[in-house]
Amino acid sequence: MKTIDELLAEGVKGKRVFVRADLNVPLAEGTITDDGRIRAVLPTIAKLAESGARVVVASHLGRPKGAPDPAFSLAPAAARLGVLLGAEVAFATDTVGSSAKETVGALTDGRVAVIENLRFNAGETSKDDAERGAFAEQLAELADLYVGDGFGAVHRKHASVFDLPGRLPHAAGYLIATEVGVLKKLTDEVKRPYVVVLGGAKVSDKLAVIDELLGKADRLLIGGGMAYTFLYAKGYEVGISLLQKDQVDVVKEYMARAEANGVELVLPVDILASAEFPDLKTKAPADFTVVDADGIPADKEGLDIGPKTRELYASKIADAETVFWNGPLGVFEHPDYAGGTRAIAQALVDSDAFTVVGGGDSAAAVRTLGFDENAFGHISTGGGASLEYLEGKTLPGLAALEG
Repeated sequence: MKTIDELLAEGVKGKRVFVRADLNVPLAEGTITDDGRIRAVLPTIAKLAESGARVVVASHLGRPKGAPDPAFSLAPAAARLGVLLGAEVAFATDTVGSSAKETVGALTDGRVAVIENLRFNAGETSKDDAERGAFAEQLAELADLYVGDGFGAVHRKHASVFDLPGRLPHAAGYLIATEVGVLKKLTDEVKRPYVVVLGGAKVSDKLAVIDELLGKADRLLIGGGMAYTFLYAKGYEVGISLLQKDQVDVVKEYMARAEANGVELVLPVDILASAEFPDLKTKAPADFTVVDADGIPADKEGLDIGPKTRELYASKIADAETVFWNGPLGVFEHPDYAGGTRAIAQALVDSDAFTVVGGGDSAAAVRTLGFDENAFGHISTGGGASLEYLEGKTLPGLAALEG
């Protein structure tokens, strides 16, 4: 995989460089609530601009249905990028139309422009190779060189991620190089004990990575909504907790295989349970009780791991050499159910291990709960991409950059 430093050594001054970034930031009424992904790609964009390139930044945001939708405009991200760069950033109001062509055409050396949400064009996400390729051809007309640095999208076979690199001289940006280096430490160069913490809502989202980790990790700590399918598989009452009954047999097989392989699969021993899901807008105090994991009342649902589980999980992390964490342990968006997720984050901070926070909600939780990002070994910008890499899958965006 060619690096951006190699590209810079060849000279980029005066050239239009298309940077596929991941500016898919969370928005609340048009305001960015977490700019971590923008900051993550900043070194690549800044270095290209400093080197005299005419930088064309592109990204998706949310899931618009292949047509313009003001709710998913990249305008707020472009404005925030300008603040972080300390320089004006031009914004094109379309992807490959007249605004994009005029905005890119007006760039001078060292200047940066952002084009509108790539998913406003159906060709970006099309499963039809010809349609995707046609959009990639239009994007290619905007640039001379391509730099892939949107790690959060490399597991997608999309036009700007997979098809476009084949149409321009290409290289990997600093973020992708860092992310891949970190993932190799979780797959090829693991220091043990290797502890993996998995949370999040659905066990089905994590089945493939659990399957792969049963042969690689020393301990798997399970939390979040997915834990209740494991507890149910053990014969426990889980009340009205999130449950995927269609996955119970698979989970039973995984628990048996973990035992056979000597992998310690650790489940919650106590739970914060409530008859009502909390109000995440008002954050009004929640009414909950702490119950043993095998005694969740029939009319209540589990919403966070309990205090005994927090201590247990922290002890399982304490002697680790490598820790990977993906998925919150409870409904962390509400202060009464953030304790489990906070405890895991604190355990990682207190650990001497190489610690990786696997993107998505986990990364958002770390920042929301006020942790110093530098206290972790690495905070990934791509939860889905990280999981698929750990599953052993070929990621289309990385394959394209290696081609």
